[in-house]
Amino acid sequence: MPIKIQSDLPVKEILEEENIFVMDEKRALHQDIRPIQILILNLMPLKEETELQLLRSLSNTPLQVDVTFMKVSTHASKNTSMSHLNKFYQDFDELRSHRFDGMIITGAPVEQMDFEEVDYWEELKEIMDWSTTNVTSTIFLCWGCQAALYYFYGLPKVQLPKKLFGLFQHRVQNRKIPLVRGFDDVFWAPHSRHTDVPIEAIHNCPELTVLAESKEAGLFLAMAKEGRQIFVMGHPEYDRITLDEEYKRDLSKGLPIEMPKNYYKDNNPDNKPDLVWRATANNLYTNWLNYYVYQSTPFDLYGTPF
Repeated sequence: MPIKIQSDLPVKEILEEENIFVMDEKRALHQDIRPIQILILNLMPLKEETELQLLRSLSNTPLQVDVTFMKVSTHASKNTSMSHLNKFYQDFDELRSHRFDGMIITGAPVEQMDFEEVDYWEELKEIMDWSTTNVTSTIFLCWGCQAALYYFYGLPKVQLPKKLFGLFQHRVQNRKIPLVRGFDDVFWAPHSRHTDVPIEAIHNCPELTVLAESKEAGLFLAMAKEGRQIFVMGHPEYDRITLDEEYKRDLSKGLPIEMPKNYYKDNNPDNKPDLVWRATANNLYTNWLNYYVYQSTPFDLYGTPF
């Protein structure tokens, strides 16, 4: 089944070229089903790139998914045109009276700042509070994961000695939970961050259940409130060349950056990276949409209390 997006969203053409089933509003009006309503709070600077990555991840499911994009109003984006934002994004004030089946809060390039120093921190806290009453299940990605663990459970992030950057092996810790159904015992996933929430602190928090972790990279996946909150510390949505682009961007800026681990064949950045995490990412988002959104959400979003 398709994901439903606006007919003129620029990434629609790319998705169709990749043989991903997308549907515009006109066709969706003739579907006699209730589509799943997903809200994406996109905090990443290159918003169209993140749109494409997340829409790919949401496309491999038999459900029709309607996607709404939200931005924060207390921060001015420098890397995405205002025309794109005005046309395809809404502010929290426009959406606060709405309810959604699922929500994704992305990472953001502010991890080395204290949370309270981020210009949209107060707005993000309000949005996270709102998600507990207006969203069936929310995924928090990377910095969004760190922010939610700090805000809801008081777990501070720590500065790493150097950037955790590359592909890392993870092991499933709790196979009976549906979110990791179909996962291999050991799987690869990308990480790209300067900060971390120590895995010991997460294990010691009784409200959190760790589902997958890495000896080298720490947490990959955890959940709370029976799946109403899902925490993903890595970047399963990344494309094949995202780490490559980050590496070469930082090199061109003269920033201290090591080659991404376990990424290039023969550790040669001229070699095309193998895509070895896409199946895991698709599995994660499919399980989330099925078991924690579709199976849990009321048919009447507005007439049924959460």
